[in-house]
Amino acid sequence: MKKFIAEFKSFAMRGNVIDLAVGVIVGSAFGKIVSSLVTNIIMPPIGLLLGGVKFSSFFINLGDKHVTTLEEAQAANVPVIAYGAFLDTVIEFFIISLAVFVVVKQVNKLKPKSESLPKPRLCPYCKQPIADNAVRCPHCTSMLTEK
Repeated sequence: MKKFIAEFKSFAMRGNVIDLAVGVIVGSAFGKIVSSLVTNIIMPPIGLLLGGVKFSSFFINLGDKHVTTLEEAQAANVPVIAYGAFLDTVIEFFIISLAVFVVVKQVNKLKPKSESLPKPRLCPYCKQPIADNAVRCPHCTSMLTEK
């Protein structure tokens, strides 16, 4: 049991696991912020353009009972397709995707550019990489005349 606990501790304390945990927590908080942005700031003007209707309340009634609002349908357990809430979620996804793209693009600009390695010299016969000063290919043992 001690070995198991030691292995788990080693696993849990590696940098990747901790980085992943921090990423999930920050991502969850970021998702809540974007959800609030979509629900409270972006969708009300769109609803206003659509005649003052709350966009997330759009639904299709699948039941026999006549209901006028989504809240009324949910209270009466009437089956509905809540396409307005689905569209809210789709817009939320696109905003999160755009924000992640912008953040990753900015982080990549901050990273130092990796130096490109020179192309290795290849054997003209077997096309395997060889040392620059080699006179014989270590892979196919061909004599190399060019450098």
